[in-house]
Amino acid sequence: MPMKPFYQQSQSKPVTEQEAYLKLSTLCAQAEHCSSEMTDKMTRWQVPEEQQARVMQRLVSEKFIDDARYCGFFIRDKIRYNKWGRRKIEQALRMKRIDSSVYGPQLAEVDDAMYVEMLRPLLAAKRKTLKAKSDYELNCKLIRFAMGRGFDMDIIEQCL
Repeated sequence: MPMKPFYQQSQSKPVTEQEAYLKLSTLCAQAEHCSSEMTDKMTRWQVPEEQQARVMQRLVSEKFIDDARYCGFFIRDKIRYNKWGRRKIEQALRMKRIDSSVYGPQLAEVDDAMYVEMLRPLLAAKRKTLKAKSDYELNCKLIRFAMGRGFDMDIIEQCL
């Protein structure tokens, strides 16, 4: 059986401050992560809170963690690859305990035209798969689908 990388091995004893820093800096060097993800990991590793604060402060000061940078990548990826709307992205960032003052300006920069351009083909593809007795019922189903994807009603209306 192949060995797991050191940062994925199960923890039976608490991780020291230095070990936590090394594990988290390795993770952050591989991909973008937000501060709440790293804090959650340290909590699972049973790192005391005062040590967590020192590790987080060091990771932030050394630019391993930057929530604003994370938000930029997260927003771009969710729009481009997952085809999510503004509301669903906001909700996901709130679930990651990122303050709205961090992601709000970046989300506001995304033009509504980009959402419309993305939603139109999604609705066209969905329309082909739906069965409805009337246009009203079909539009209700399409609106529900688009709202589930996190799109605002004004953008949905533009696309229908």
